[in-house]
Amino acid sequence: MNGRRSLSTADFSILPISGNAHCYNRMVPFTRIVGVLNVTPDSYYDGGQAATLDAAVARVGAMLDEGADIIEVGGESTGPGSTDITLEEELQRTMPVLEALRERFPQAELSIDTWRSQVAERAVEHGVALVNDVTAGRGDPKMFSVLAPLSAKLVLMYAKDPTPRTMVRAVDYDDVIATVRTFLEERMQAAQEQGIAHGRIILDPGMGHFVSSSARYSFEILARLEELRDLTCPLLVSPSRKSFLALAENLPPAERLPGTIAASAIAVLHGAQYIRTHDVRAVKQACRVAEQILSECSEVTPLPRRPR
Repeated sequence: MNGRRSLSTADFSILPISGNAHCYNRMVPFTRIVGVLNVTPDSYYDGGQAATLDAAVARVGAMLDEGADIIEVGGESTGPGSTDITLEEELQRTMPVLEALRERFPQAELSIDTWRSQVAERAVEHGVALVNDVTAGRGDPKMFSVLAPLSAKLVLMYAKDPTPRTMVRAVDYDDVIATVRTFLEERMQAAQEQGIAHGRIILDPGMGHFVSSSARYSFEILARLEELRDLTCPLLVSPSRKSFLALAENLPPAERLPGTIAASAIAVLHGAQYIRTHDVRAVKQACRVAEQILSECSEVTPLPRRPR
């Protein structure tokens, strides 16, 4: 067990069904909050403030105190304008941090944000329970086969670009959810064909520049997220301070917390079971409010939906 906490029936709630399109008769775990730890010098969020070992451990301690359920360590930035690094550099950034976190916080559940199978394998050896691959196995063709005999869960994320580095590009979609759905179905099938059980897969529809430089598609994904629920894998959503939240004012990341809170709550209302965020305390509180709304939604009168 490596000291990690297992879910029990106390973690689950029955949410009632009603005429509201966004109320579900389902047994779901309370939303799990994934706190993001960037050990990179070029993080768009904090500019590398957790790039030293002591700073990283302190940051994780703070996120756990704020209520993070999972801590995700990332050693390579994949956003627009980020710099390529070598395998050795990624290992040097992440493995000492994972070792320190396992020693300092033995009960913490850990995740690794990587597209490289070698990093994922080493991370699992260090007790990581979740691998978040923004390329969904396209960046490293060995990812699925390496993870297959291991126990870690795997996040498969939609991205318009097949490479780890996402580009600023205004991709237009006839139906963004249909495109995301087809992609995720194909990647799920590829993972399962190489031995990763369906129950180990978590799906991420992507957000921000991973989808398009046009913000409307990220908003549409949030609005229609429930259309992905019948893929029967948990949904992870990561709106945290991403570009689409800049709005018309072109807000910098430091001013996107209110938008992050709103997007996270909406994601929960539409079926997300994991929210990945840099702002644990505020986002967790918002998610708890969203869960309470869901628990009462049998009393809610459904709003008419706009024609598509």
